[in-house]
Amino acid sequence: MSFQYCNSLTAYSRFKTREVKCGDVGIGGANPIRIQTMTTTDTMNTLATVEQCIRCIEAGSELVRITAPSINEAKNLENIKNELRMRGFTTPLVADIHFTPNAAEVAARIVEKVRINPGNYADKKKFQVIEYTNAEYQEEIDRIREKFIPLVRICKEYGTAMRIGTNHGSLSDRIMSRYGDTPLGMVESAFEFLRIAEDEGYFNIVLSMKASNPQVMVQAYRLLAHKMMESGRDYPIHLGVTEAGDGEDGRIKSAIGIGTLLEDGIGDTIRVSLTEEPEFEIPVAKHLAKRYDEKRKVPRLPSMKVSPINPFEYSRRKTHTVLNIGTHHEPVVVADLSDDPEVTAASLLPYGYSYDPTSDKWNISDMAADYVFSGNHQTDFALPGTLSVIQPYFIWKENPSHERRYPLFTADEFVSSTPYCGKKFIQLALDEVSEELIDRLREDTEAVIVLTTEHFNGMQEQRRTFFDLLEEEIANPVIIRRQFTDVSIEELILYTSTDFGALLLDGLGDGVWLKASAHLAQLVNRLCFGILQGTRLRISKTEYISCPSCGRTLFDLQETTAKIRARTNHLKGVKIAIMGCIVNGPGEMADADYGYVGSGVGKITLYKGKEIVKRAIDTEIAVDELINLIKENGDWLESPSN
Repeated sequence: MSFQYCNSLTAYSRFKTREVKCGDVGIGGANPIRIQTMTTTDTMNTLATVEQCIRCIEAGSELVRITAPSINEAKNLENIKNELRMRGFTTPLVADIHFTPNAAEVAARIVEKVRINPGNYADKKKFQVIEYTNAEYQEEIDRIREKFIPLVRICKEYGTAMRIGTNHGSLSDRIMSRYGDTPLGMVESAFEFLRIAEDEGYFNIVLSMKASNPQVMVQAYRLLAHKMMESGRDYPIHLGVTEAGDGEDGRIKSAIGIGTLLEDGIGDTIRVSLTEEPEFEIPVAKHLAKRYDEKRKVPRLPSMKVSPINPFEYSRRKTHTVLNIGTHHEPVVVADLSDDPEVTAASLLPYGYSYDPTSDKWNISDMAADYVFSGNHQTDFALPGTLSVIQPYFIWKENPSHERRYPLFTADEFVSSTPYCGKKFIQLALDEVSEELIDRLREDTEAVIVLTTEHFNGMQEQRRTFFDLLEEEIANPVIIRRQFTDVSIEELILYTSTDFGALLLDGLGDGVWLKASAHLAQLVNRLCFGILQGTRLRISKTEYISCPSCGRTLFDLQETTAKIRARTNHLKGVKIAIMGCIVNGPGEMADADYGYVGSGVGKITLYKGKEIVKRAIDTEIAVDELINLIKENGDWLESPSN
């Protein structure tokens, strides 16, 4: 099987697609990456929806999506559109459709684009496994064709664009029965509908493969691009991570998924799904997109088009174990103290270690760095817990007998010095990989590589270095080191998440080392652990799978998410899904331990995994009932603050 899914693995080269017109806005082709969002108001509230649309448009949204769960909402899109046009706003509107084909057919005559979800447009999801013969499966496709063709013909007649948007959380029982809960199932779900549209001569289509797990999301989009390359298709691609959450975690998770794909030139329009007001999504999306205009202008790296590893399945690079670093260990976090005026016990506070001089004891948090790089400073205090120190070789050799202190060699020092038999770190970049260095690494199983880059396309340079190490069968563990200066805090979060995340999702890297301004130390530490959690490689805190609100939402999602966070954020490793409605709830919650889902006005349904535990609970007591459910299943711990 060919592993090609993009134009180049070492240079930014956007996957060339056809242009799809959505009103006056072109998606794909030579157009820039388009930014969009989705309203959270009740679609029947015309003025509230119009006002929110305007706020989103003024923030930079180039398309605005509005939910239309029934015919009534679909009809009211005309009032919303007319009011916006009367106020001078011509931004294309997109109708979001899930269970109601007749609503889609109404909306397609009004708005510039409709989004349908193949998992629940003509199918149902009851988590049933059904064995289909080929003939029975074809009968199901014929049934879908009958339901779908009327919408295709309306879109063709009215010049309306369509997004066929697969969601990992709402794959139908039919798809699940044949393909399983897989990226291939997601792609095939979309292709079934795509083939029907193509048979009707309709091609004004955008495709998407969204999931709340960035790893699943990235693999599905890559497989989509691969299948389009194989079949000669060229549809524009809409990127998004569903239920990303809010705050730093939502931004980290979104950047890991969206940024990883943009790095490889995949993506023509993006929506960042945050549990925040929709206009707050726009700056995040713009920061992600703007990086890829600049990338066209930089020097190219040694070319590579086809991945030597399977980009559609996760497999971690196999390594030796050195200290607690390597294949069988969670990735480590290195704190960089090299810019501190001096390194003392107090210097460790932002990195998860607090010293109490009265009791002469250290308090160590769940997000405590594993190593510190002390730069040119000596560390003459007793180290807490299992913390170890990395020092430049010329500093370390002044007192090499210090316990839990290890030298960092440059590539030249490592190649030219007398071999040192102890555990060590070797800093190198792609252009320092020589035959002599490879030979030394092959012999030295106690060396950890610290992989650096100063290239603008830093992720691609580091990935190329990993591929060279794989080709040479070098099994030393690798810590990925990056440095970011002259960027805003938002850019630091997004760019770091993209560049670390893209490598970690491919199983490349046994640790992360981020250097930024010294005053951002606490953020840097949180960011490193957040990226490892977002890539599912190291769980250090509670994880929330929280959808952005929309017109289908049946409770105040932001307020409820905050309440649940406040009471559960000490439950390390527990995954809680908070869903505004049933559209993607059960499917996305298959990846969560507990689910809190709006099931009616003022009513909540609670899940354990994908199983319903309690139905129709009043919202006033639903959070308490969720806590009780967690306690009943043995996952509750009392908060340290209690």
